[in-house]
Amino acid sequence: MDNLIPVNYDTEEPTVSARDLHEALEINKRFSAWFESNSQGFVENEDFTSVLTGTVVNNGAQRKLQDYKMSVDMAKHICLMSRTEKGKQIRQYFLDLEKAWNTPEQIFARALKMADRTIDKLKTEKAALIEDNERMKPKEIFADAVTASKDSILIGDLAKILKQKGIDIGQNRLFQKLRNNGYLIQRKGPSWNMPTQKSMEMGLFEVEERTITNPDGTTKIRKTTKVTGKGQQYFINKLLAAS
Repeated sequence: MDNLIPVNYDTEEPTVSARDLHEALEINKRFSAWFESNSQGFVENEDFTSVLTGTVVNNGAQRKLQDYKMSVDMAKHICLMSRTEKGKQIRQYFLDLEKAWNTPEQIFARALKMADRTIDKLKTEKAALIEDNERMKPKEIFADAVTASKDSILIGDLAKILKQKGIDIGQNRLFQKLRNNGYLIQRKGPSWNMPTQKSMEMGLFEVEERTITNPDGTTKIRKTTKVTGKGQQYFINKLLAAS
């Protein structure tokens, strides 16, 4: 498979540089104007994230350029909107990559890689975790301090609350933990990271739906998993007890 455009696999979901896609599509329009018009209908921090990239100028100095990390789904949509043979070719390239990404061999390889990273991190954090464990006793004090919120929050916000409570876990690791323990759906596809039947029956999550209008007039439903007040109290107490 020809490497038409670099794809970053270091994040939870593969991403593509908007500047790389702009160059690969051979767009003559200025990058900033092109991205502004093509990003309409997409949600920042969900479909794309603003980043700065470095480039070397004539005198050898580094210059920072505005760039965006886009989801592969967003990149495919932009390719389709380009209505060019190049766009069609790159879109098919992304589709082929997705097939390879979801083969059993690749899924197993990613699981092993994640496990290795987790083991290495746990080794370096062992002493700190033991200290935190002692500092947080008795756990009942923390549990009593957690008040169920009336408002549902994003899983990323729950990770921040856990961090404040002494649980060293980020958004990606929390998503992984919730999937591994049967609270979120692991299967890749439209239902990925949606609540399982078990967790919905327990009242731990709710799903927020939003209708997004694309530049071509079509619409799509954006589903977002949120942690209910009951779920916030449940997971905070559960993770505190396990620490």
